Amino acid sequence: MVVEPKILGFICTTAHPNGCQAHVRQQIEYVKSRGAIEGGPKNVLVIGASTGYGLATRITAAFACGAATFGVYFEKPADGGRTATAGWYNTAAFTEAARAAGLKAANVSGDAFSDEIKNQVCERLAKEFGPIDLVVYSLASPRRTHPKTGEVFQSTLKPVGKDYANKTIDTARGVVREVALQTATEDEVRQTEMVMGGEDWKMWIELLESRGLLAPGCKTVAYSYIGPTLTYPIYRHGTIGRAKEHLESTARELDKRLSATGGRALVAVNKALVTQASSAIPVVPLYIAILYKIMKAKGLHEGCIEQMDRLLRDFLYARYTRVDDEGRIRLDDWELREDVQVEVEKIWKDVSTENVGELTDLAGYQAEFLKLFGFGLPGVPYGADVPVDVPVPA
Repeated sequence: MVVEPKILGFICTTAHPNGCQAHVRQQIEYVKSRGAIEGGPKNVLVIGASTGYGLATRITAAFACGAATFGVYFEKPADGGRTATAGWYNTAAFTEAARAAGLKAANVSGDAFSDEIKNQVCERLAKEFGPIDLVVYSLASPRRTHPKTGEVFQSTLKPVGKDYANKTIDTARGVVREVALQTATEDEVRQTEMVMGGEDWKMWIELLESRGLLAPGCKTVAYSYIGPTLTYPIYRHGTIGRAKEHLESTARELDKRLSATGGRALVAVNKALVTQASSAIPVVPLYIAILYKIMKAKGLHEGCIEQMDRLLRDFLYARYTRVDDEGRIRLDDWELREDVQVEVEKIWKDVSTENVGELTDLAGYQAEFLKLFGFGLPGVPYGADVPVDVPVPA
């Protein structure tokens, strides 16, 4: 079929198989251009491996470190007149490219929160990979079914403590408007923590350890975001922020556990980027559009692949892993530079529907959003009829 982008709210309901492949290859070429990472991991498990930071970490581990990678993801293949999800096409493209380069790559698609998938992954790791020396936790899901109790938890995007109102943007139409959000209940905070906090990460590490699948010196990293004071009410001081605090607390607990064999458990605080998850958060897309304009002008802009290459190259596998006072890796260091944030706040006060195209990089935001689904990549014949039933190599 001829595949075109169909945007519904903050998601695109179609994905282009050739475009997703081109996007994956683009990231691979960037990593290869940076050269090898000495002393990098050799057996890597990526939980949440099909898009965004998880995919970028997998690409970096494979093509800069020569690592065998095992990816866990929840994506859907093409069905009738519907395309597969972007993550499905990304995984197919990555697996094909990795194997063509002589690198081992295996995958499991399913609910990573479930005991069934955890056990399936462990069984395959034991047979095909052996002990893992890097575990990447990069899940982004709106809900979670607890594997022990069966309780279903739903995350929310709300402030905590008091109601909140500020500017946001309809990124598809370029309309800047006011958004008002009611404060979360304690139950909504708890449920968000259960979805986006550290409990599931801990379950994965404990199970891998009990099965003898963590190599001595194994490192594990989970991803987080803090952001500027401008977005604190909806992010760091909101329900998501409370969940991220739980994630950081879990990291400290796991770090003590893994240190017995020379391992580490760390949270990497990344910069604000256009992802499927960030697109859903009120206020944040407008902030990102402003941030992109400023950071690009200053030569500081990074995408997912640049961030993850820097994570492995300059932090996780550098001679010394630099962390902040809370033990976190700070990849948001350039975003939170004072000169960057002063300009963000200045533009934030003035931005409106009438001047959003001039004061922000809305066009760049929209282009990055479409790239997530395989649209807007150079050299891809988008008007051509393409097969959408693309298998992930067995």
